[in-house]
Amino acid sequence: MHRHMAPGISRRHFFAAASATALPLFAAAPAPAAPVSIARCPDYGTALTPTLKTMFDQLGGLSRLVAGKTVGIKINLTGSPRQRLGNTPAELAQYTHPAVVGSVVRLMGQAGAQRIRILEGCFACDDPMEEFLIEVGWDPSPLLNAAARVDMENTNTLGKGGKYSRFKTPNGGHIFPSIMLNHSYEEVDVLVSLAKLKEHATCGVTLSMKNMFGATPLTIYGDHAAKDDADEGTARGGRGTIMHAGARQPAAIAEPERDPKSPRADKYRMPRIVADIAAARPIHLAIIDGISTMTGGEGPWNGGRLRAVNPGILIVGTNAACTDAVGTAVMGFDPMAERGTPPFERCDSSLKLAEMHGVGTRDLSRIEVVGLPIKDAVFKFRA
Repeated sequence: MHRHMAPGISRRHFFAAASATALPLFAAAPAPAAPVSIARCPDYGTALTPTLKTMFDQLGGLSRLVAGKTVGIKINLTGSPRQRLGNTPAELAQYTHPAVVGSVVRLMGQAGAQRIRILEGCFACDDPMEEFLIEVGWDPSPLLNAAARVDMENTNTLGKGGKYSRFKTPNGGHIFPSIMLNHSYEEVDVLVSLAKLKEHATCGVTLSMKNMFGATPLTIYGDHAAKDDADEGTARGGRGTIMHAGARQPAAIAEPERDPKSPRADKYRMPRIVADIAAARPIHLAIIDGISTMTGGEGPWNGGRLRAVNPGILIVGTNAACTDAVGTAVMGFDPMAERGTPPFERCDSSLKLAEMHGVGTRDLSRIEVVGLPIKDAVFKFRA
């Protein structure tokens, strides 16, 4: 069967475009659906904790999920502590707000969690998370004392563990057949992704699944990672060389890409890597902080139409893909959108790619929304 090329398009560009939109080599897995709770919360004050408790109760209660368990909470501290959107504090724009972290830790302690670990690959460094938070301007003490046994770990390195953990990606993965992570992600019984409601320059949106990209160790996937075994002295810089650009393979402790001849474009690669991570290391509880955030990108470095906004919304669900689909709709977008349509104008949809892995459905008609209806929660990020 021959394909006809439009006039003016070279054979090289035709096949490059075809490969950039090609589907993975595996069949779509069944995508489950799970309820998602939406609530209005105007600020980070006294209404925050009771609002979260109500949302958790609407989904069956925290106790059934965390009682007697070790819980890991992956927060979002993207970008340098010194980067601000004008005079807006980072927690009101790009960072997960510490009040939400503290409320979640407190409620999980009350629900019987045996141990709680606050996790993040702190921006471009191997500093202990406590020190990073102090540099941000936060006091880590209230978070560490919000429940009985709470600790923190910067997961850019091996940290307090003896070895990295390997998580196999279903179906061989879109990009990576497995993902290497800090030991903490294997040792926790329950994984929580505590994200911010934001757009993303490369992936369209960054919600609970994209939040997990920051869990990948810089010692393996970072710009300065060694080519052989993970070198604990290389945890600095970003993840542009290996992850975004695919200019080289990760440190040899990790499996190489499934197809090193696949497109090297970040808007092809990054949505697939997000889907691979979400499938390899499942999220048990997705919490999206949309009380105060920003539009136009994931951080002050994006430029363009950035502004601080106050949607006054919280979104919680037990399936990350379903929760992110609802979050996308709350932002005024269609979670079923294909590449070329907002918010995926220039990238593939990580929601679709995660759905293909069987993480969860993005079809709102299959997702039960409890609490505030989507139509009453919509805050258009492109207004």
